Order: sequence, then C-alpha cells, then structure tokens
Amino acid sequence: MRPRGLPPLLVVLLSCWASVSAQTEATPAVTTEGLNSTEAALATFGPFPSTRPPGTPRAPGSSSGPRPTPVTDVAALCVCDLSPAQCDVNCCCDPDCSSVDFSVFSACSVPVVTGDSQFCSQKAVMYSLNFTANPPQRVFKLVEQISPSIFCIHITNYKPALSFINPEVPDENNFDTLMKTSDGFTLNAESDISFTTKLDIPTTAKYKYGVPLQTSDSFLRFPSSLTSSLCTDNNPAAFLVNQAVRCTRKINLEQCEEIEALSMAFYSSPEILRAPDSRTKVPITVQSVLIQSLNKTLTRREDTDVLQPALVNAGHFHLCMNVVLEVKYSLTYTDRGEVTKADLSFLLGTVSSVVVPLQQKFEIHFLQENTKPVPLSGNPGYVVGLPLAAGFQPHKGSGIIQTTNRYRQFTILHSTAEQDCLALEGVRTPVLFGYTMQSGCKLRLIGALPCRLVAQKVKNLLWGQGFPDYVAPFGNSQAQDVLDWVPIHFITQSFNRKDSCQLPGALVIEVKWTKYGSLLNPQAKIVNVTANLISSSFPEVSSGNERTILISTAVTFVDVSAPAEAGFRAPPAINARLPFNFFFPFV
Repeated sequence: MRPRGLPPLLVVLLSCWASVSAQTEATPAVTTEGLNSTEAALATFGPFPSTRPPGTPRAPGSSSGPRPTPVTDVAALCVCDLSPAQCDVNCCCDPDCSSVDFSVFSACSVPVVTGDSQFCSQKAVMYSLNFTANPPQRVFKLVEQISPSIFCIHITNYKPALSFINPEVPDENNFDTLMKTSDGFTLNAESDISFTTKLDIPTTAKYKYGVPLQTSDSFLRFPSSLTSSLCTDNNPAAFLVNQAVRCTRKINLEQCEEIEALSMAFYSSPEILRAPDSRTKVPITVQSVLIQSLNKTLTRREDTDVLQPALVNAGHFHLCMNVVLEVKYSLTYTDRGEVTKADLSFLLGTVSSVVVPLQQKFEIHFLQENTKPVPLSGNPGYVVGLPLAAGFQPHKGSGIIQTTNRYRQFTILHSTAEQDCLALEGVRTPVLFGYTMQSGCKLRLIGALPCRLVAQKVKNLLWGQGFPDYVAPFGNSQAQDVLDWVPIHFITQSFNRKDSCQLPGALVIEVKWTKYGSLLNPQAKIVNVTANLISSSFPEVSSGNERTILISTAVTFVDVSAPAEAGFRAPPAINARLPFNFFFPFV
C-alpha cells in the first residue's frame, strides 16, 4: 500500500531512488606497479549518501531479475593505445608499457575507463601515478560505480538489446520470408510535395576550393586548352583557382560575326550565383575595354559598352574588328565562401587573314573582401631577385613585426659615385635573394673628434634604422609562426691596439640556404643568417689632421644543400621454411 495522498508516479520514483542509493561501491583492488616490485593493496571507498527515508526497506537484490552482463571488459579496454606493439606516451592502460616506461610518465592521459554509463552499476578502472615513490609507479584501481541518475538500467530481460544485431542479408532462400515480415515497397505522394517545399527553403551552401562557379543557366565558362592547344569553351572556372592560360582558336574570318567566342557578350552576359543553388545572382561588370590596332598600339575606350565583331572588306582581304583577344576576370569573395562581385576586362583587336588561327588569353583571379594583397618573395620558396622577408620581435611571445614595404625590411648601405657616407645616410639598398652584393662609402674625419662618437656614427651607418632580428625561412612565411623564422646571429670582431680607436669598418652578412622539397621542383629555404661586425684599430686623430675611413658591407649567399640521393624501399624479407624432411634421405 502507498501512503495516502501520494500519486503513483512519485512512489515509483522514490522506490527507484531508494534502490539506487542502497547500493554501495565494492572495495576496489589497487595494484601498484614499479620498477622491481608489484604490490597489491586495498582501498575502501565509502558509499554514496543515501536519501532513503527511515523505515523504507532496501531494494531487492538479484531476486528482482538478471543484472546486465557487461559486453566489454573495462580492465582490458584502452582507448589511448594507438601504436601496436609499442608503448604510447602517458598511456597508463597500454599493455605494451612496462614498469620502466611508467617511471618516466608525467601523467595518465586517460585516468578513468568506464563501460556503459546507462547501467545503474558498472565497473570502472582508475589509473594514476604515484610520484612519491622512487621511482614513480603506476596505480591501478578496479572499482564499481553507482550511477546517481534514477533513469538507468537496473535489470534486463532482453540481452540482445545490449549490442547491435547484424542484419540478415536477403538471398534466394530467405527473400520470401523477409518480404512477408516487411511492409513492402510503397510510394507516397506526399514525398513529392515535401520535396518541392524544401526547394523554397534558403540554402546555407557555400563555394569550396575547386568547386565550379555556377551561373543562372549552367556554369561560368573559362576557355582553356585541354588535350591540344585549341581552346575548349566547356571548361568550368573553379572557385579560388587562379589561372592564366593561352589557347588557339581556328576561325573562318568570313564568319567571325557568328562566332560567340569572339564576342564580348559571350563572357559578360552570364550571371554568377552568389552561392551554390542560390537565388541571388551577381552580374558581371565590364570595367575596362582596350582596343589594339594592327600595329599593336593600345587605346582605352571611355565607355564599356558591349561591342560586336564586325567584318570589314579592305580591298583584296578581309578584316574582323572588335574581336576578343584577352579576357580577365576578377572575382571578389567573402570568408563564408560567397561571390559578391565580378569584374571583367577586355582586350579587343582587329584580325586579318594573316593572323589566323587566332591566339586568345584568359585570366581569372580571386580577391577576398576587405583584405589587401601582401606581396610575397616566393610561394613557398624564395625566388631569385626578390627581397628577403625580415622583421623583429618586440618581446618574447609576440609575433614578428614587419614593415609594409618588403624592400625596406632587410637593407644595407647604398653605394654612389661620390662615396660620401654622410650624404648617403638613410639611403639603403634591399638585400635580394641569391644576389651577392657589396657596397661601401668613405668617411672623412677632420680634427680631434671623440672616438666613441665616431664609432656610434659608423654603427648607425652600417646597421641602418631598425635592423631586423629574424629572417623568414620561406618567401610566404607568416608573421605569427615565430618558431619557423630564422634568428640572425650577431658576431663582433675587434683587433685591439694600445692608444688606438676601435671603429667598425665592415659588416659581413652570410645567408645559408638549402634546396627543400621534391627533386623535380626544389624550393629555396633559408636555414641560417650571420651578421659579422668587424672593427679595426685606428690611431687617434689630432687637431688639424684629416683621415679617411673606408666603410663597407658585403652580403653572400651560400648553398648548403646536401647532395640528393635516390631513395628505395627496403627489399621484402622472404620468410620461407622448408619441410623437415626436405633433404631426406641425405640428411
């Protein structure tokens, strides 16, 4: 009987909660593994606080029904064991780890391994490290946890429900039986209605790299040469794929007015969809039109009206005017993968029978919205003749700070015909990759000047303003990847003499680089940069005397690439065994 006034559902919940609270955790077995010994100990864990009212009987035990049998042994389960036949670092449950490995672990990456959390009672394995022992040891505890939730599996009468059932594969023997148990095949007319309704829902699709750009009728056509040098108009333009191609088109000059590929409208009339399967269309805007005459002179048209090819008879030969020679697409996109703007530039020309077949050029570039393009010195390796990317780190942990002008990031003295150091102050020459450079100037010392003042002046001339601390290893290195940048090693050499003035005379910069990557397309990578400041001793200048000092700077590039060696796979090991009586009766 239930107490008067309590609903039946509340009584059931209280009974379930009392049944869960009455169970206590079993005493776990604790195993400690060290270098030379394996000890077994016991640890007692108190029960969960019981909220059962006084006088309420405990829930029945095994008499209420069979308990669920765990499908997986948690003691043998290890989710961090990723390397077969090898010990994974900080994986305390890895069976391949020995006591020597446990002594060098810093922590257990997986401290607790449990089974199905839907059971009211389940076994759990706890792993920990005892750092107080010498050497450190692993502690293994097998406990039984009680779920605090009242909605858990306490008993089960259908054991197959605890695991997945393999579906029965239809064959010629059981096909009729499966057809009787199934509902058969039906076609509901409501599915067509729901499908058409889904088309009206706005899509959240976006363009991804390499996906063809869709237009109102099909896709944006980007002519290119495929199997031969002839232009193929059915090639789609891919998202974020910058291209510049040249192809040849065979035309009949008398029918140039009827060929679509020679007209501006063929490239400017399509409307690009803002996103795949979107209803928003982005029109293509003609930004500029250049006219090329027969003598290769260019004239820019003030208007951007669409012109059609026109056939003109000039005596004994024909001319076709307003023919498309070059097409340049410039598409602007957002970080959400949507096209927001499409610009187009044309180069039109006059074609005669002399220049048939016709050669056309097509380009397409993608620019991200609200961003400015950053010039690179290579992608990824440095290109010979481009400036070195360099910068300095204001404090530890911050990124590399660079000037916006890449030609002002790593500079040396600039040489002129006058070779006057004071006149060249502030004028610098960028260090270009692969170019061995040498520059210098002359400094005249008049009268008795303090040695320290002259030395500081010479240093300012050699180092310049804001000499960098780091150099990018590749031409496209990012400023936030500080660990990849190459620090500049500064060396100072001096030769001391008695009663002399130490003045810097030369700055020698050595850049070591190597060939990185594939043998077919190696990339130039900078691996070391050294700046050596060489000082010399000069006698003190007395009043009335004059002395001229030569200051020079040198930059050398040294290729430290290791000789390429062809790599081969290891030959397979043949594990062949002969039968024991193969040499019978000789042996």
